[in-house]
Amino acid sequence: MTNLFEDLETGPDAPETIYAVIECLKGERNKYEYDKDIPATVLDRVLHSNVHYPSDYGFIPQTWYDDDDPLDVLVLVEDQTFPGCVIEARPVALMKMDDDGEQDDKVIAVPTEDPRFDHIEDLEDITEQTQAEIDEFFETYKNLEGGKEVETLGWEDKQAAIAAIERSQEIYTEKF
Repeated sequence: MTNLFEDLETGPDAPETIYAVIECLKGERNKYEYDKDIPATVLDRVLHSNVHYPSDYGFIPQTWYDDDDPLDVLVLVEDQTFPGCVIEARPVALMKMDDDGEQDDKVIAVPTEDPRFDHIEDLEDITEQTQAEIDEFFETYKNLEGGKEVETLGWEDKQAAIAAIERSQEIYTEKF
């Protein structure tokens, strides 16, 4: 069985083109996590707040970040895919975030194989409304989970996303 965390490369042309392994689906409240030790996608929890993921969400393989997890990625999609789906994507921005005292930034990406997103190349191409919806989700999704503090810390451009991916690849190489 293929381990999507260890066996799948970061991307066909990383960090410019990456693979996103989808865990959570646009429009849903289920919080799935890929368990690299099984390996399989498991239900971690159902979000306690009455919110849903603003887009498909997962991780970038063969990366590791400051929160002791693979680097997170939110892929802007029109229609949800499925847990375990691998999407070839282009990073376009980075949303900075603090999750209970840990840096937990999110790469924002678009699918390479969806022409509806060809025009999105950098942060300024993502509408303010979309940015606000993503911020709102991550600011509130843990509100009812008992004392967990999450704070979004602003947005950075494509180059910051690429730098985060490169850094996470270096940490992965050192750790694994």
